Amino acid sequence: MTLHLFTVAASRVGGALARMALDRRHLRATPGCRFWKLLGTGDGRTFTLRDADPLRWGLLAVWEDPAHLTDFERSSPVAAGWRRIAVERWRADLVPLRARGTWSGRRPFEPVGAPHDAGPVAAITRARLAPAKARTFWRAVPPVSADLHRAPGLRFAIGMGEAPVGLQGTFSLWDDERALASYAYGGAPHRDAVARTATEGWYAEECFARFAVRQTTGTVDGRDPAGAHAPGSPGAA
Repeated sequence: MTLHLFTVAASRVGGALARMALDRRHLRATPGCRFWKLLGTGDGRTFTLRDADPLRWGLLAVWEDPAHLTDFERSSPVAAGWRRIAVERWRADLVPLRARGTWSGRRPFEPVGAPHDAGPVAAITRARLAPAKARTFWRAVPPVSADLHRAPGLRFAIGMGEAPVGLQGTFSLWDDERALASYAYGGAPHRDAVARTATEGWYAEECFARFAVRQTTGTVDGRDPAGAHAPGSPGAA
């Protein structure tokens, strides 16, 4: 699977919004693309409209095999459209290691069941908020976000979602599994938020997944957040 991030100039925000509308038809017809989501992004510090970044957009896609991804990059009008308007592009090729929950009623990530002993890992969280619980969720976010951004081993983190409000997600990139686990299970703000999830009933749907980073290409804000191409991992994206 892949996560693409596209950065556009302010003069191209209208074009990016058009791509978010027009690309749906093309993605539905893309051979070998088993699951996809067009995503807005933000800094993820409050998960409200204040976070939204109109200059950066995303595409998450799950592919049947690497050949279909190659065909997409070479000939898809989606890929060509973003190449025309983006001033910066970044792609992470990811191998699912663990996943639980559903996204739009589906289980899109199929863990390969292989060990991952070294190298960068990524995590994706996605939740559909229960409308009656949104206010208490938003109040709980800032301490968790602050803890995330100062966590040792964090290389990159971004908020993302299919809509500005109510469909919340994060993508984070870590030095290794140990760093990710230390944040997930050791940090008090995150640990407390996980405990409150069950008691508060914040989510109508949730999905959490962990990935090996097979390789990355391109830049975000002038650099590759992974630092370098990740070592090879077993399995296909």
